[in-house]
Amino acid sequence: MSLIVVENLNKVYPVAVKQPGLKGTLSHFLRRTYHSVKAVQDVSFEIGAGEVVGFLGPNGAGKTTTLKMLTGLIHPSSGNVRVAGHIPFRRQTEFLQKITLVMGQKQQLLWDLPAMDSLKINAAVYGISKKEFRYRVGELTEMLSLGNKLTQPVRKLSLGERMKAELLAALLHQPQILFLDEPTLGLDVNAQLGVRDFLREYNQRTGATVLLTSHYMADITALCQRVLLIYEGQLIYDGSLDGLVDHFAPYREVKVELARPLPEDKLSDFAELQSVEGREVRFLVRREVLTNTVAQILASLEVIDLTVTEPPIEEVIGRVFRAGVVS
Repeated sequence: MSLIVVENLNKVYPVAVKQPGLKGTLSHFLRRTYHSVKAVQDVSFEIGAGEVVGFLGPNGAGKTTTLKMLTGLIHPSSGNVRVAGHIPFRRQTEFLQKITLVMGQKQQLLWDLPAMDSLKINAAVYGISKKEFRYRVGELTEMLSLGNKLTQPVRKLSLGERMKAELLAALLHQPQILFLDEPTLGLDVNAQLGVRDFLREYNQRTGATVLLTSHYMADITALCQRVLLIYEGQLIYDGSLDGLVDHFAPYREVKVELARPLPEDKLSDFAELQSVEGREVRFLVRREVLTNTVAQILASLEVIDLTVTEPPIEEVIGRVFRAGVVS
């Protein structure tokens, strides 16, 4: 059963155009002209109950705009959206109790108060009893390894601790669907790992559906088996992570350790050079010529070690965006 259904979703913003100088300012004030910016274009997908789906794209691709439409914060220009059987922009109470939105660059906790005070406010808003409140806070505190941090003013918490407290606040009402927009933004490696482990455990324990955007590919590879790829407002891929590599990166990475360093001009004839660092060289080789290329490298160079692997997922997606591939 699909909890999230998106059909031909579009969002167009009118943007005022202003010419430079005094004349342009007066004209802008008296007779404003606009042009249309297509933030999201004809996007369609479905997400089933319990799925954890990565939502990828460069800055300005339309990720956050799509999330805001899915949560009812903005109205679509056209198309249909249903989330847990509801039309999001109607913002019905029953709908709001089923979802949560966490944005890594925004906070809901009051800065100068202990997080526990904000949690009590959330509990009152959602009508959670004192007994249930204590149970849920205790369970989530243990899962997030927050210890006694909830009684300290939010401003005294580390960035990682604040993010965990924000997650606790967002999940206090036990939503079915989590919309997470850069939840590990700015966190150090250990804090990112802690948030990932929590989200994985929470999904397994509750069966919650998760739509996750992140610029940290480790978040996606650790949590998501399926990804949606958006570029310039258009959905260009919907499938598995492995399928993403197969679809957009028909090549392998060949790492070579040489007996002695060589200049790049003596290496570039074999395949596309990714990097040369002393005696270590990285090539990108198309799959159909992989065997012949490896044979040529071994025959022509003094090789100490050679390995063939899939290219890093970050590199695959970066290539997609740089090339503007839409296929």
